[in-house]
Amino acid sequence: VPDMRPIYAAFAFITVGILIKLALFPLHIWLPNAYTHAPSAVSAFLAASATKVGAYVLLRFVFTLFGAEFSFERMPLMEILMPLSLIAILVGSGVAIFQYDLKRLFAYSSIGQIGYLALGISFASTSGLTGAIVHIFNHAMMKGGIFLALGCMMYRTGSVELSALHGLGRRMPFTTAALIIGGLGLVGVPLTSGFVSKWYLVQAALEADLWPVAVLILLGSLVALVYVGRVLEAAYFRPPPPGAPAIREAPLQMLIPTWILLAASLYFGVHTDITVGVAERGAEMLLGIAH
Repeated sequence: VPDMRPIYAAFAFITVGILIKLALFPLHIWLPNAYTHAPSAVSAFLAASATKVGAYVLLRFVFTLFGAEFSFERMPLMEILMPLSLIAILVGSGVAIFQYDLKRLFAYSSIGQIGYLALGISFASTSGLTGAIVHIFNHAMMKGGIFLALGCMMYRTGSVELSALHGLGRRMPFTTAALIIGGLGLVGVPLTSGFVSKWYLVQAALEADLWPVAVLILLGSLVALVYVGRVLEAAYFRPPPPGAPAIREAPLQMLIPTWILLAASLYFGVHTDITVGVAERGAEMLLGIAH
């Protein structure tokens, strides 16, 4: 029998490297500042692509290169990924509640959403991988749209602080509506694409007889509802600050790409044939399930 220690070490080092790129807790330290201090267009690009590429690489590395049997039976990948994912979901969303900078708030929200991605991978089942692959696509649309909406807000108000959002629902209705639709998708409200991914993750947890995990997934959604609720309250239920200058809606060339992403996230929340169909075929291919 060949000495397997170099292969075990290689697997461990490469996995840690990919998890840094994925920004899974506790390897997420680079992400909040990167999203917060980058220009909004760059934040949108990072949120929609950078961590998603990390998720794709992790899927191919674990299932195509080493195979599910080696990764989950000979190596304790599930025992490591699942607890870290659940902590990421609760800590990422929990820290987001206390942020006053909206870019930082949604950056911490991304850490929670990456937790859902990694959780789907940790199940190593068709439902789990389908949820993870669908969430790669759905989260890219929702978070990309949210950061573009924050770019519209920054362009007109010069700030992305929560206080700058006061009364903005009436003054910039299209930008604010885009922000809220993206936020509701992160919570996983039915008819948004975020609901579809979480549905499959809960299903995967119940199939594996891990009902506490299903409860924690739902709890993560409730925590997300708190920070999205703060944004909603500031935009629609707080009056604009006294002496606030009149603000016009963002220009059309900024609103159109924002709304394309968020309208797509609503469309794929209702019409799931394409996204779920592709994700299921991908999951079966990764697991080596032949038809």
